[in-house]
Amino acid sequence: MGVAGAGFRQAVSATETIAVSVKNVGMRFGPVRAVEDASFDLPRGRFLTILGPSGSGKTTLLRMIAGFDRPTSGEIFINGAPVSAVPPHARAIGMVFQKLALFPHMTAAENVAFPLKMRRHDARTIPAKVERYLDLVRLGGYGGRRINELSGGQQQRVAIARALVFEPDLLLLDEPLAALDRKLREEMQLEFRRIQKELGVTTINVTHDQREALVVSDEVIVMEGGRIQQKARPVEAYRNPSNAFVANFIGVTNFLEGRVSALDGPAVTIEAAGLPISGLAAEAGLAPGAACAGAIRAEQIRIAPLSAPLEGLTTLVEARVEDCIFEGERMVYELSVPALGGVRMRVFDHDAESHLEFRPGDAVRLGWNVRDMHVFRK
Repeated sequence: MGVAGAGFRQAVSATETIAVSVKNVGMRFGPVRAVEDASFDLPRGRFLTILGPSGSGKTTLLRMIAGFDRPTSGEIFINGAPVSAVPPHARAIGMVFQKLALFPHMTAAENVAFPLKMRRHDARTIPAKVERYLDLVRLGGYGGRRINELSGGQQQRVAIARALVFEPDLLLLDEPLAALDRKLREEMQLEFRRIQKELGVTTINVTHDQREALVVSDEVIVMEGGRIQQKARPVEAYRNPSNAFVANFIGVTNFLEGRVSALDGPAVTIEAAGLPISGLAAEAGLAPGAACAGAIRAEQIRIAPLSAPLEGLTTLVEARVEDCIFEGERMVYELSVPALGGVRMRVFDHDAESHLEFRPGDAVRLGWNVRDMHVFRK
């Protein structure tokens, strides 16, 4: 499968100031290449999320930006200055970790005040600053409480206020929401986005949570095997993945394996289990006879009874329901498709009007359009 170059750079407007520039950065731990030839520019005020599975190199890349690890190759620039030789404490960076490292013997206000005292801010200005940032994270009136008197979400807010109170050039987030329950995690994702937008602080977040990356970010980087696979706006990474890995990692994607049988500009016809199916080329290098995979998002496939037409759709296949899962806002169906060699496919049904519910064993029809299938090299 094709891979977008690790040196991939997204176009940046000439009027934008670059806050962070990573140039051909690599990191080795003995024979292991944790990060390889990573390059990107991040304009000031943007919220970037580095997304990837465990072992993809995302945390190592963040640690190099923070100064905890020094690159074995390449250079990192913050506000135009190289920082590889600058220790972490000398960088104007705020950090929030999964383990919040709040001081339990201190109150919320004392925790927030701590970095100001360490930086020898004027003691007369500290109380007002602390109050402002507690208000920012919606903890006004909670400053006198000790950490063990606060909920998990409130502790997260204290950690955010502490990371921001000294007005850093850059905020780094290392999976700070991973330990929270789903509902609280989703609430805090929106809080992170609100606070970042209000302050305009340049932010880099690391997570393996796809939803979090899509919700909070102006841009996302997807990593695998120590390399940057794609850097794009969330909607672009989701709708136009650069390669099969990105298509598979973000969202729920069905893959139909086959060979290219015809090319007509961006349109590609593949033969999967003897059935011709049309889609759009998602990367260069496709040629007649080449092994390929057609990728279709689960929500882009329509499902209907055999008796119901799926008007206007270019591909129609019959399928059998193997399993169905109710997720509240949608039904998730797992289906087998005999015409495609019995391949298993997943389909999301958000039909709020008909509330049709298929059962295991039901025969159904699936349909999608040419633009819904992205074709990648194998």
